[in-house]
Amino acid sequence: MKPLFKKRFKKLIGALAIGFILLFLFRLAYGYQTVAGSIPSPPIFLQSETPLEVRKNYASKKYKASAGQAAVRMDQKYEKIADIQTVSTDFDQEEQRIRKQVENYKALIQFENKNGNAGYRNLNLIIGVPPENFDSIYHELIKIGKVQAKQITKKDKTNEYKELNAKKSSLEKIRESLIELKSKGGKIDEYMQLENRILEIEQQLQELGVSLGNFDDENEFCTVKFSLTEGREITIGILQRIKVALEWTVKTYLMLMAALTFMCAFAYLLLLTIEKINPKTK
Repeated sequence: MKPLFKKRFKKLIGALAIGFILLFLFRLAYGYQTVAGSIPSPPIFLQSETPLEVRKNYASKKYKASAGQAAVRMDQKYEKIADIQTVSTDFDQEEQRIRKQVENYKALIQFENKNGNAGYRNLNLIIGVPPENFDSIYHELIKIGKVQAKQITKKDKTNEYKELNAKKSSLEKIRESLIELKSKGGKIDEYMQLENRILEIEQQLQELGVSLGNFDDENEFCTVKFSLTEGREITIGILQRIKVALEWTVKTYLMLMAALTFMCAFAYLLLLTIEKINPKTK
């Protein structure tokens, strides 16, 4: 080989080797950034069906609205729910943090479900939060563990509240009419029918009373549904990382070289074709 050719050949091999090493180091560093310290995401389970014994939480917002020249005080009823799903490698400590926040913001755990063995535990909570503390406790809870999903939903319930009150008023009027009718006497079977009808209305009024009780100002709450899932930290040895990075680098480097070779060969053939078609280009 000529000295100049050998010198250029060595430089080319050196450049290719440097490119391979840089690509390998990039893949190794990328593996540390994306995998190190991460935790697996086991299936997150949040109670999709609220148990019957858990009351619905509603809150109200008072504001003034103009009706002609007079200002009318309005009362908006609404339902506000936050869903938080998080994963943590330190389940016990994070559970204590959750309960501490519940205590700090004067909230109430209305439903609790804890299941699973150590390493695979899951905690589901439904928390009633005073409306004025909702935003604060939400921002504190999303700092716990590694949040997988979060959302806040707010629904207006003013019309529903008005409909319940209207239905209650209507039933009370019917009950009063039936009681008055019963006092006038009549046949025994008619009396029994009236008594049964009054009992039915009393039962409906009791059910309405429970529903309307959820809207009472003294029982106002917003809802936070919190799911904490236990995960285990992934630890990957240095030899495994080097093996994965080396395999990826060899595969990717060969593909890059093949693509570069193909482009060079295509360019060479294109130039030859141009020269044959137009000899003046020589």
